[in-house]
Amino acid sequence: MTKKPAVLVGTTRLFVGLTLILTLIGLLFVFEASSAEALGMVGDPYFFLKQQVIRIALGLVLLVVTQYIPFSLWKKVAGALYIFSILLLIAVFIPGIGLNLNGASRWISLGGFAFQPVEMVKLSMVLFFASWLSEHQRLLPLLFLTALPALLLVLQPDLGSTLVVVAIAFGMYFVAGGKILKLIGLGSALTLLLIPVVIFSPYRMQRLTTFLDPNSDPQGSSFHVRQLIIALGNGGWLGQGIGNSKQKYFYIPEASSDSIFAIVAEETGFVGSTVIFGIFALYLLTATQLVAQQSLDRYAYLVGSGIVTWVALQWLINIAAVVALVPLTGIPLPFFSYGGSAQIMILTGSGIIARLRKEA
Repeated sequence: MTKKPAVLVGTTRLFVGLTLILTLIGLLFVFEASSAEALGMVGDPYFFLKQQVIRIALGLVLLVVTQYIPFSLWKKVAGALYIFSILLLIAVFIPGIGLNLNGASRWISLGGFAFQPVEMVKLSMVLFFASWLSEHQRLLPLLFLTALPALLLVLQPDLGSTLVVVAIAFGMYFVAGGKILKLIGLGSALTLLLIPVVIFSPYRMQRLTTFLDPNSDPQGSSFHVRQLIIALGNGGWLGQGIGNSKQKYFYIPEASSDSIFAIVAEETGFVGSTVIFGIFALYLLTATQLVAQQSLDRYAYLVGSGIVTWVALQWLINIAAVVALVPLTGIPLPFFSYGGSAQIMILTGSGIIARLRKEA
C-alpha cells in the first residue's frame, strides 16, 4: 500500500467532515435568522428550520449516493441532464407549472413542492461542459451552450444567476487550457452588453443607484443595504452573541436567505465570521487537493474544477453583496442560505468531489 491512497482517504474524510460542519453551522443560522419571521408568519418559530432540515436530509442522501457514482456514468448522462435542466428553465414560464413571486419567474411548483431550476443548471453545466472541454477548447460552441441558459435567466429575470452561469463557463474554459486573452476580450464585450440590460430595467438601475449612494433613499430602495451595514457594525469584534441579533426582527429583508451572512456577522462578530471563513477556505482547499490529483483523467479533473469554481464564486459574490462591495444580486450563500434547491445541489456537488478519491 502506497502512501498516496492513505493521504487521499484522509483528505476525503476531512472534506466530508467540513461539508457537514458547514451544513450544521448554516442550519443553526437559518434558525437564528428566520425564527422571528416564522413566528410572525405561521406562529411557529421553528417552521423554516423544519423545512430546511428536510431539504438537508435529502441533500445528505445525495452526498452519500454520488460518492458511489463513477464519473464515466456522469459523462454518459451529462448531455441529457443539461437538456433537461434547460427544459426546466423554460417550464418556469408555463402557467400552472412556473411560480411567479415578486415579479420574477424563477420557481417550479409541483404538488406543493417548489424548487429553482437554475441550481440544477449550474451542476448540469459543470458535468456537460467538462465533457465538451475534455475533447476540445472551441470557444464559439461553448458560448452558444452558455447563452441558452443565460438568456432564459435574464428573462426570469435573474441577472445574478446569469453572471454565475457565465463565470462558471469562463472558469472551466480557462482551466481546460483556453486562452486568457480571448476571455478578457469576451468579458469586456459582455460587460458592454450588460449596460443596456441595467439601464433599461428600472429595478436593476435602482439597485445600482442604491449601491453607488446607500443614503439616496434610506426608507425606500436603500433600506436593505443600510440595514445590512448596521448589522455588520453591530457585530463589532466579538458579536452580540448567538440569538441576540436585532436586525433579524424584520429590519433585513430575506434575512434567512440571501442576506443571512449579515446575521452571522452581527451575532458572531469579526472573530466568529473569520472562523467561519477559515472553515470554508479549508473546505475549498481540501476540495482543490482532491481535484489536483495527477492520476485523475481529464473529465474528472474538469468536473471537480467546475464544482469548486461554482461554490467559491457563489460564496464570494454573496459576501461581496452583503458587505456592499457589489450591488445586491440575490445569490444564495452556500451551506447557509435558506432554500432547498441550492442546498441540495451544493451537497450533491460535494459528494461528486468526494468521489474523486476513487477515480484516482
